[in-house]
Amino acid sequence: MSGDAAGAEPSGDRAKPPEPSGVDLARVALRAAKEQARARGAAAQQKKQARRGGGLRSGARADGRDPLPLGAAINRLITERGWETPAAVGGVMGRWPQIVGDDLANHCVPLRYDEDPDERVLTVQCDSTAWATQLRLLAPQLVARLNADLGHGTVRLIKVLGPGGPQRRFGPLRAPGSTGPGDTYG
Repeated sequence: MSGDAAGAEPSGDRAKPPEPSGVDLARVALRAAKEQARARGAAAQQKKQARRGGGLRSGARADGRDPLPLGAAINRLITERGWETPAAVGGVMGRWPQIVGDDLANHCVPLRYDEDPDERVLTVQCDSTAWATQLRLLAPQLVARLNADLGHGTVRLIKVLGPGGPQRRFGPLRAPGSTGPGDTYG
């Protein structure tokens, strides 16, 4: 009959863990007390550092808080803000004589760059119509050279402006609606 009594026990009672004894309860209590003390110590340490005006202190190894050289700081800023293309085009404007040659650079000056993805136009002004015509003829080669330097598709078109005319002065000797000497320029 003892076999029947052992077989009659439900299976849920066998899977139930034994109740913790005095030693196990002491271990659990000790572990909880250590965790609480560690948390209180960390909080106290943070308060102490905040009172000292600190927080994190620099150590022996380099981290993100260490000072950077100016060039590295500027490169990081350009990358974070997404200014790579405008900065590269600005560099082209600074190196204009090396890119197009001294003769052309003496007579043609880059004015602006439209970075709209549909446009990507570099506007250049020339001091005479002859140099403007020369630059218009060289524009496809110049676009290819700029894209090789800056990356494919950075400049799609070079807009060439001729020389600006003299200031239009409105006065008693002007006919209303007249374009004046601006008709002969550009």
